[in-house]
Amino acid sequence: MKIAIGCDEAAYRLKVEIMKHLDELGVEYDDFGAGEGDIVLYPDVAESVAIAVAEGKYERGILTCGTGIGMCITANKIPGIRAAVCHDVFSAERSRKSNNAQIMCLGERVIGVELAKSLIDVWLKCGFAEGRSVPKVKRINEIDTKYRKK
Repeated sequence: MKIAIGCDEAAYRLKVEIMKHLDELGVEYDDFGAGEGDIVLYPDVAESVAIAVAEGKYERGILTCGTGIGMCITANKIPGIRAAVCHDVFSAERSRKSNNAQIMCLGERVIGVELAKSLIDVWLKCGFAEGRSVPKVKRINEIDTKYRKK
């Protein structure tokens, strides 16, 4: 699995710790985020990661900012993307199993490093459960297509 990862300056430290954790897990990734001391607009980072995932260059993405919310809102503007803010194990698991989310968004100001690692572990291991969730995700995709500008 190859992951696109990005952050703004508010979550640079968390991104660095996540990259170390992914290295330990042997997960390949590319960094789209801010470097140390960089000031970036998080919507630009989220857009880059979400487009790369939507185009199939990466199987999944991880975005970090102060709360995870702004990154999530932006990523979900890209057609075909399902991004979720995850701040507990249950939301991380359900984002994959129920919603087949391709992008996880985390907030450095909301969670600590160890919790972030635990959430990533759960999120990476979970797949889409299908079953009762299939028609729901299908409907999400239909709504996405309906409102997509051509």
